[in-house]
Parts: sequence; structure tokens; C-alpha cells
Amino acid sequence: MIDVVNYVFVAILVGTSFAWISLIKSMIESFRHTPILDKFEPKPHDNPKVSVILPARNEEKFIQKCLDSLIAQDYTNYEIIAIDDSSDDSTGKIISEYARNNPKIIHVSADPKPDGWMGKNWACSEGYKKATGQLLLFTDADTNFAKNVISLAVSHLESFSLNALTVIPKMICLDFWTKITLPVLSTFLHTRFSAIRVNDPTKKTGYFFGSFFIIRKTTYDAVGTHEGVKHEIVEDGALGKKVKEGGFRMKMVQGDHLIDAVWARDWPTLWNGLKRLMIPLFLQNSKIAVGIFFAVLFLLFMPYVFLAYSAPFAAGSASFSAVFASAVISSTLLFSACLIDAKALGIKIGHAVLAPLGSLVIVCGFLAGLVRAKSSSAVSWRGRDYSIKDHSPDFINV
Repeated sequence: MIDVVNYVFVAILVGTSFAWISLIKSMIESFRHTPILDKFEPKPHDNPKVSVILPARNEEKFIQKCLDSLIAQDYTNYEIIAIDDSSDDSTGKIISEYARNNPKIIHVSADPKPDGWMGKNWACSEGYKKATGQLLLFTDADTNFAKNVISLAVSHLESFSLNALTVIPKMICLDFWTKITLPVLSTFLHTRFSAIRVNDPTKKTGYFFGSFFIIRKTTYDAVGTHEGVKHEIVEDGALGKKVKEGGFRMKMVQGDHLIDAVWARDWPTLWNGLKRLMIPLFLQNSKIAVGIFFAVLFLLFMPYVFLAYSAPFAAGSASFSAVFASAVISSTLLFSACLIDAKALGIKIGHAVLAPLGSLVIVCGFLAGLVRAKSSSAVSWRGRDYSIKDHSPDFINV
């Protein structure tokens, strides 16, 4: 009986190995073929006004650096609409001081969030009401920019006659847990949400990075603004999906040498970020979401478990030897993918070698998302608890 079970494990590991070969191939293709923000042939164009919409809730540790980098932009025709989203710290005071000293900055104090809205979505909507630009640039308060980013983004948008452009930033990891987790998690970004898929008009994949996407006001209005995604827990993904489904021309480019963005700041942010990825899937289709969870479990973590399970008995049994050999191959592929991605992310090898622990964190976070999806406080974000059990999130097709 144990031999039968072991050969079932071998079949699973062989499938896992082929999956990782495909994922690594996709990741390498993404690295090679993703367009770059500042590498293109610019065409003559006007300089339309850009409204930078910057929502901020409890961002006193980050917003000054963000505003400084925005003020230093070499583009001439732009405004910065900084929205204090009912912060409990000194964020509003900082924005107010900057607005007094720089006429480009417009300080908006968001009204209290209505029921049915996510906080950031509401803040973006409040900022949009003050926008006067033909182009809208949405970003986050923990993002920093090279001085020519807006100029490059506008030129790229106009030169290719795009409706929207999103830029992949350099993901900054501030804490230990994020550093060991992000290389594992982002291997999937190079497949499901890769620039290759987003930029292919025959594919349905549409996605924005919340740290930087610039969109024409007419396009933003046509897809329903942030009001159309007001209940979405991953609002940037949902808005990008609407743009792609609407038949608009969108493009994703690499800009990690020009834009820095903090992915997660600490353990609570990371934990809630992982739950945010799974909860919308569960609310769309619980059975498929559970299937995706088990797929992630076997892809990211079980090869290590099978390796530990088979190693003590590999020398004395053909079936255990087969499990051990296939586990070594799948674990090596998984570990190699993490090392490749860690290098791309600029994460040190010392953190990358802890990929097995990072895999466990991701699996547990996804499981927590499934368990808590329909609770009254499914996820916490920037000091607010959210329940989205009565909504049908639509940021991704499961």
C-alpha cells in the first residue's frame, strides 16, 4: 500500500516539476521581453496637464519623501492632489505644510468613507473631484520617483497613442518576512499578470500597479472611475481589468530603475496583503479558489515536505527512492525560481535561501484568506477593518 501512495506522490511531483519549468520559462521571457519605460522612440507630442492623485492614510513615515520626489519632477504641466484619508497621525498636517509652500500641491481632506467603499478607492474618488488634468496619474504615498518619470510616462503614453500606462516599480522590502516571501510570491506575477499578457490585445489580462498608473481622463470616466470599483479590495487590478475589457489600449512597462515602491512594511501588512490576494477569488467562486489554494500549496511548499518525508528511507526502498529523486528535482526548480526572482528584486542571497519558510508563510496567509473571507473583518488595511462578503470582487477571472 505504501508503494502505491509513494508512486502517487511521484506523479504529483513530476507534474509540479513540469509546472515549475513552465513558470521559470515564463519568468525569463518576462524579464527579456517586458518593455522599459525609458527605452522607446519618442514622437512629437503636446504636454497635456497631469493630475497626480495621491491618497494617503497614516503615511507620516513615507509621504514627505514621496512629495519631495514629485515636486522635483522635470515635467512642467502638472498638479499634485494629495488626499488625507481620515488619518490618525500627522499625515494631514504634513500635506497641509507642503501645500502652503508649493502651489503645485492641492491638499484634500477626504470626507468620511461611505459604506460600501474601500478606503483607498474613496480617497482616489475624492481626489479626482479636484483634478483638472487631461491625464490622471495614480500613485501611493510610499512610492518615490526619479525626476523624469512623469515626462517619460507622458511621452510613452502619447508616442504609442495609449489610453493607459502602468509601470512595474522596484519592490522595496523593509522587514525580514517580506524579504523571504516576495521572491516566492512574485514568480506568479511573471505569469498571470506579466507585461507580455497585459500588452497582448488578444489576451484578457489587464492589470495596474497601484504605485504608478497613468490614464486618460476620458478613459477613466468611460470605465466608471473608482466608483465602478468602490468595493474592490484590489482596486488597481480591478480598474486595469476594466480598461482592458473596455477595448482600450493599455501597456505595462518596466521601471524599477526609476520608481521605488514599498510592497509590505511589516508582518501585519504582509499578512493582510496575502489575504487580500485570496479573498476576492473565494468570493467569486469558492470551489475554484480552494482548488487554486491546493495548487499553490503543492507548487510552493509540498516539494520540501516530500523531500523531508522520503530522505530517511530513500536508500532502502524503490518507491521512496523515486519520491526522493522527484522531490529533489521539484524542490531544486522551486528554489531556483526563487533565487532568480530574488536577484531581479535586489534581495540578498541570505534571505533568498529561506524560500521554504517564505513558501510556508504564503500558504498560511492564503489559507487565512479562505477561512476569513466571509467574516465581518476579513482583512485590515491602514487601520480599517473590511468585510466584503456582500460584494462580488472582480479584479481577476478565476
